[in-house]
Amino acid sequence: MPATHGPEASPTLDSWGVATPTDFEPHVSAAELDADVDLDEAKNYAPAPPPPERFDPTRGYKAAHDPPFGEGTLGVYHLGKSYRGRQVVQDVSLYVQRGEAVGLLGPNGAGKTTVFYMITGLVRPDQGTIGLDGHDVTRLPMYRRARLGIGYLPQEASIFRGLNVEDNIRAVLEITEPDRRKRETQLDALLTEFDIKRLRRTPSIALSGGERRRCEIARALAGNPSFMLLDEPFAGIDPIAVGDIQDLVRHLRARGIGVLITDHNVRETLGLIDRAYIIHSGKVLTEGSPDAIVANADVRRFYLGEDFRL
Repeated sequence: MPATHGPEASPTLDSWGVATPTDFEPHVSAAELDADVDLDEAKNYAPAPPPPERFDPTRGYKAAHDPPFGEGTLGVYHLGKSYRGRQVVQDVSLYVQRGEAVGLLGPNGAGKTTVFYMITGLVRPDQGTIGLDGHDVTRLPMYRRARLGIGYLPQEASIFRGLNVEDNIRAVLEITEPDRRKRETQLDALLTEFDIKRLRRTPSIALSGGERRRCEIARALAGNPSFMLLDEPFAGIDPIAVGDIQDLVRHLRARGIGVLITDHNVRETLGLIDRAYIIHSGKVLTEGSPDAIVANADVRRFYLGEDFRL
């Protein structure tokens, strides 16, 4: 997704290849970003308010069940966002549980990217609550959410270009694991798990697209996330690498990690997720299994087209 101006803009990369917001409002002040982080913060941040008894069907989809809000869940409730007086997200509620893969899909300009970036912490919501394991993280900046278990893999290459493969992963482990022996053991385990041990001393700029993705995901897992947010994982890769990315997502699920995916490649995404939310005109049009999504008349009319088949 190319960088643009306005609500659907994507983050750029700094000199180390780390995603940074551009046109978005600052989530917190510079002073707050520089503040020390309490590593036991998960025990102290405030409980989130409970979700509503039922969503208002005039402003969103008719939920068959109230969304869960507690341990093992990443949820958003009644999110809203406006830009220059134009409401681009209105009353969006959704959730992901550990061990499942969920798609966040919709046509261009529907608001799905804004919703996704509000969950990551790149964009500050005007209304609503973002909850992690039953606690309110709405006002926490992105890096604090990461320490509490929300991993993020941007569409653009986020690998540290000046480092080789093992040093990319080690850079995160040096933050999360103070014991050197344990750190090196975890490094070897991640290199083996993602089949990149033979590439451990390869410069990151020499990796293929699939190898780079495996390195990025291994590095993300070094931070011990409970949830992974994948932004356009199928963008810009060869068809032969699509299966590789799908296998990686399935591997994350098998690890017990909840995965939220937003991507324009609908067929590939629907082929590996458990559920999907369809965003249209800033609202949740519907939610359900891939088969239910494809069979939905409104989804076919506004998004997929009548001839779409899985």
